[in-house]
Amino acid sequence: MNAPLVSIIIPCYNHEKFVQDSIRGIINQSYENVELIIIDDGSKDSSVEKIKEMVVLCEKRFTKFEFRYRPNKGLSATLNEALEWCKGEYLSSQDSDDIILPDKIEKQVKLLSDNKNVVAVFGSIYLIDEENKNIGEERIVESRLYDFKSIILNECQIFCPSQMIRSEHLKKVGGYKDGLIIEDWYMWLKLAKIGDLLVVPDFFAKYRQHDNNTIKQLDKMHRGRLDVLSFFKDSPYYEKALRNVYWLNCLELAAKSNYEIKYLLQLFLIDPKRFIIDFFKKTYILKKLFLSKILKSAN
Repeated sequence: MNAPLVSIIIPCYNHEKFVQDSIRGIINQSYENVELIIIDDGSKDSSVEKIKEMVVLCEKRFTKFEFRYRPNKGLSATLNEALEWCKGEYLSSQDSDDIILPDKIEKQVKLLSDNKNVVAVFGSIYLIDEENKNIGEERIVESRLYDFKSIILNECQIFCPSQMIRSEHLKKVGGYKDGLIIEDWYMWLKLAKIGDLLVVPDFFAKYRQHDNNTIKQLDKMHRGRLDVLSFFKDSPYYEKALRNVYWLNCLELAAKSNYEIKYLLQLFLIDPKRFIIDFFKKTYILKKLFLSKILKSAN
């Protein structure tokens, strides 16, 4: 049986420092029958020039190769544009600063071939910094299947850089939803209505972490999660999922807000009236976090 074609999509935006490493990771795959589609989404740095330097290598290596650059349209629009072109039976999208490991495609093709009920497969990832140094890992302990319920309730471990999806199902659910901050969670939920998502312990990718995990960024992610949930209000799990989102954001903020929480606790003890005024100026997430701290202390 012929090896199925696998499509890899790289949407690039302002990653001049990393995009060549990302492309090399695909060139070095042990699996041969690969289509690579790169779209530069209006980068303002020299990303396009860096990609052009790799074109000859890519044309020699890949069964199909496409590189285009044009004005900025956003991530989801870029992914959907590439989705229209891709011909592979299986598909992975990859951030232009991440790197996949050499046997990723080969292993995932076998997993999808052996598990016909599975619509997508994921694995463990290494964490790297901007200098390609390993700074940690996110490990899947054991193989398991996730359904819609486990995904909407955030009772799962799914690492986006490790993905591979059946292309027909991705197209069946309408591709990527425009205007969402967390478009991948929305996609996993839509796919889970068709079949299961499989996670395995194998390491498939290196995920690059940047120093942007600020309170402002966490608040943006919180709003992004709420936006995704708004499309699933008819789900019997919606109310619990909503509570879980607030709890998750409280935990994330706790790691970043210890000084501010300490200040609010001190303010409550010293001047309750001022505390109430100050308290209600805070974001809704921080209010939830503070109350959880109070309740925890009381217990």
